[in-house]
Amino acid sequence: MSKPFGFEKPLGMRDTLPSLYETKARLRRQMEQDIYSWGYRFVETPALEYYETVGTATSIEERQLFKLLDQEGKSVVLRPDMTAPIARIAASALKENPFPLRLAYDTSVFRAQQREGGQPAEFEQVGVELIGDDSVSADAEVISLMVCVLKKAGLRDFKVAVGHVGYVNKLLAEIAGNEERADDLRRFLFEKNYVGFRKYAEDLGLSSIDRSRLAALLELRGGNQKISEASKLVEGLEGKKMLEDLGRLANLLEDYGVGAHVQFDFTMVSHMDYYTGIVFEGVNGSIGFPLASGGRYDELLGRFGLPAPATGFGVFFDRLVEAVGPKAEEGAPYCILYTPERRKEAMAEASKRRSNGESVVLQELVGVPDIDRFTERFSKVLYFLGKEAER
Repeated sequence: MSKPFGFEKPLGMRDTLPSLYETKARLRRQMEQDIYSWGYRFVETPALEYYETVGTATSIEERQLFKLLDQEGKSVVLRPDMTAPIARIAASALKENPFPLRLAYDTSVFRAQQREGGQPAEFEQVGVELIGDDSVSADAEVISLMVCVLKKAGLRDFKVAVGHVGYVNKLLAEIAGNEERADDLRRFLFEKNYVGFRKYAEDLGLSSIDRSRLAALLELRGGNQKISEASKLVEGLEGKKMLEDLGRLANLLEDYGVGAHVQFDFTMVSHMDYYTGIVFEGVNGSIGFPLASGGRYDELLGRFGLPAPATGFGVFFDRLVEAVGPKAEEGAPYCILYTPERRKEAMAEASKRRSNGESVVLQELVGVPDIDRFTERFSKVLYFLGKEAER
């Protein structure tokens, strides 16, 4: 194994330089303000969690977990997502609080990546969890909040695709006949490999009716009318009930004023196996990955001893920053250059401006090797030399 270079970072880890940091900080403040205004309260959880609790409850694949041993020999993981840690504290520290709980987070999560994957191993997520409410209104609230957050962040060209994993599972179980076949079909849907899906369906030896039902499933992507089309494919009251819920959801989203951003996609499945019902993701034409995703997970809290319904979403913050693009920079801060003779005057001026909320760099002249290059980044430079000058 070769020794890493002095400037080399672990696989998937990235630096954030000042200009990007400031952009992210402004965007983060806006998102947190929006989420707070909807009545959600932020929590923090530790970066390290026990493998036997959060590590086994998360739906992130085992190979993507950063696993370590603590001093007592217990296996711990760097948190791979935030839904499982929040489920843990909701079922423990917050278990006496009345439902529903509205919790939010803004933190980094960690997932080990393959060298050829090109994906970050540490990335920031901003999101919410609405715990203890099993109504369609709760699903509508978190979807509408997600739309609000994306819009306020400056994103314009985006859609929120909404599906229902319960419906897909029910339909595939009816047609495939066993769980192994259904899993294979779900995998094709998750990979968006619709050619492979059709080929596999043809090789199953199904009736012409069932082959037509699977082919029709791939067409269930679009406006609200797709809900009624979906109703024709599934049998039994359970599937019909799921579609009635989606119909109510569509009406609620219109009432929230976000219907124009929403479309239905009944081919949507998730790698997160704790989702039980409505799922959704925010997509943008300029980014090849979802910017945000979420859904209903009514069984996860039961793993921590507090059975309760829940729904929520997470925004992939770095992807959102990329999609929004660079913003016009705010005015660069002031710079005050001084010589030792006028140090006290310069310090007093810097203190006054800082107390007014301005950003001020205070720099002794002797420490600047190239004055022109150093000062060109500032909107205004004050000199405290033999006499005060300003440019």
